[in-house]
Amino acid sequence: MSLYERVIRPVLFRFGGGDAESVHERTLRMLARVPRARRAYSPPGAGRTVFGVDFPNPVGLAAGMDKDGRALGAWPRLGFGFVEVGTVTRHAQPGNERPRLFRLPEHEAIVNRMGFNNAGAAALAARLRASIDAHGPLPVPLGISLGKSKVTPLTGAVEDYVHSFRLLHGLGSYFAVNVSSPNTPGLRELQDKAHLSALLGALRAEAQALGGQAPILVKVAPDLTDSALGELLDVCLRLGVAGLIATNTTIGRPGVDTGEAGGLSGRPLAPRALEVVRFVAKESGLPVIGVGGITRPEDAQRMFEAGAALVQLYTGLIYHGPGLVRAVAATRSMS
Repeated sequence: MSLYERVIRPVLFRFGGGDAESVHERTLRMLARVPRARRAYSPPGAGRTVFGVDFPNPVGLAAGMDKDGRALGAWPRLGFGFVEVGTVTRHAQPGNERPRLFRLPEHEAIVNRMGFNNAGAAALAARLRASIDAHGPLPVPLGISLGKSKVTPLTGAVEDYVHSFRLLHGLGSYFAVNVSSPNTPGLRELQDKAHLSALLGALRAEAQALGGQAPILVKVAPDLTDSALGELLDVCLRLGVAGLIATNTTIGRPGVDTGEAGGLSGRPLAPRALEVVRFVAKESGLPVIGVGGITRPEDAQRMFEAGAALVQLYTGLIYHGPGLVRAVAATRSMS
């Protein structure tokens, strides 16, 4: 076991009476004080170019860990080859009622029903610009995950996403369209063919109007059937989506006994996430970022073998610490 697993994790898990979100907030505050890395971690052979973006290594921080970009300088120091902030919405919002984040240590899993709590797209844009002015760009690519504001009805979703995209244009290496979180009412309806076509068409038009080149990706749910995934992929291919992120959290509870509502992440998600990565990579031919249940280097290796070009960590980082980041990157560099 690593030092993190033997010493640091037990302390963190006991802090705040075991309240997971309090620990998350304190950790972010500590990481925000870490000096920015000037160079990326890039073992020999680990770098790659995916959807036109150069990645120093294929291991990224998944959206949700640092929604408002408060600890940008720390993540490359921990070995991440790219960072995805958000999910951010047009309107600042507090998210769902607390408690809303629950650890399941016996399963190396987490259930969350955060509800896109964030300071809003304008605040994120201001923070990113201030960071660039003070320190220059990050040494790794920056992804920005976009979601729908809770106060916005489904009929206004397109403009909601486009407004956020417009505010953040030029600040991200790529944009992820999150239409798959289970914690915002009605959001997953945007994965339907008609809704997704309208949304991606509007974002594509806005990108062209702004003259931007940042790739647009779509993040999919693990709970879709193959038929529904196939329809989604047809839309993505028709509208020039650059890649896919597979997958978000699941509303299923495979092998997990908990009464808490929300999205499940971590080890129980791994088999289904792997299936979805394999399906979308084969059926679409698009680059895929694999995420879901990666808690050991061999989990990431299976993702790569299934067709993922890149991977992301979230729950695995919480349970196994930053050593997992470099272990996955180093393993991939040798393959």
